[in-house]
Order: sequence, then C-alpha cells, then structure tokens
Amino acid sequence: MVTFIVLGIGYGLLMQKSGYGPLWSLASGLIIFSGTVQFVSVSMLGGGSVIMAAITALMVAARHIFFSISMIGRYSSEGRRKWYLFYALCDETYAMLSRNETPEGVDLSAYRLLVTMFDQGSWLLGSFLGGWIGTLLNFDSTGIDFAMTALFVTVFIDQWKSAENHIPAVLGVAATLACRLIFGRELFLIPAMVIIIAVLTVMRGRIEQKEGDTDA
Repeated sequence: MVTFIVLGIGYGLLMQKSGYGPLWSLASGLIIFSGTVQFVSVSMLGGGSVIMAAITALMVAARHIFFSISMIGRYSSEGRRKWYLFYALCDETYAMLSRNETPEGVDLSAYRLLVTMFDQGSWLLGSFLGGWIGTLLNFDSTGIDFAMTALFVTVFIDQWKSAENHIPAVLGVAATLACRLIFGRELFLIPAMVIIIAVLTVMRGRIEQKEGDTDA
C-alpha cells in the first residue's frame, strides 16, 4: 500500500501538471486501473488518434490478460466477487495472490478480496493526493514516470530472491529481449507474452517437478 500511494502521488502530480485535476486522476484509476497505462496515457490526453491510444493501451497492458487467465482456477470458487478480483488484478496483486503462501488462520477468499481492495484503494488515494498536492506546488516533474519502471524491477528482484525455480523468470527475460529485437519497441509485448505462456504451458510438468524436488 505504501508503494501504491507513493506511485499514485507521482501519477497524480503528472496529471495535474498536464492540466487534469485530482478528480480526473481518481476517475482514471477507477476506469483504467493500470499504473503503466495511466502513466503512458498522460501524454495522450492532449489529443491524437483514439485508435492509436487504444492499441497502445492494449500493448502496454496485454500482460493483464495472461494474469487473469492464470488465475481462473484460483478464482473459480469466488462467486460474484471474482468479477471484481479480475477487474482489479494488477502486477503487484498478482505477485501476492499467485503465490501459495496464504497466511495461516485466515479466510482465503477474504484475504484475496482485501489484498485487491487495499491495493486499488491505496492507488486511488495516492492518485488523488498527487493531484491535490500538484495544485499547491510548482516544480519540474521530469523523471517521475520512471517510478513504474523502478517498481517493476523491485518486484522482479523480490520474486527472484523468494523463488527456488528461476526458469519462468529467465524465460520471461529471454523472450522479451528476443521479441524486442525482432518486433521493435512498439510491437514486442504481445508476441513476448504469447511465447512465454506457450513455453510455460509446454514446460509446466518439468517446472512443477523441479519445484517439488526443491520443496522435498
């Protein structure tokens, strides 16, 4: 939640500097709720093609589709609340809920719901605070958008340190770099995600076997 509030403040500041007040930041968090897309969208709000904006949003947030697919089994028993869980599933929430490390003695369904709500709620709070602070301060906001990159690197390092099996991480990096070289900066994301999900599906048995051997 602390991370979301800090990043949300950065986003709210950027929105304010672009001429959009805290209510716009709040609305963006409710409708889009993808930190990366929201940071990218700041530069698109001033005009340009709606179609290109939609394609860019799809490219940047396509990973959420694969996140949701991988959580279908986990959320199958959640009833109506699963629609909110899918809607509000983001990178950090996925990183927490995709692990098999639920705290002992807690209701799993309530845990999933509260983690998701606290993550989104803290992002909305930070975004609104950033927009409000932006109305009070006048400074150069260059570089604030790098906060999302820093967060993703931190999440990757944390998962690398906590995981015994590094095959998925190595595969993700290798596939992304290869697609970046082949397809270019604008088109690499979706091919990379397709390759990653396909290879992980094929190698699922080997990966689970290695994780089982490690646990043993």
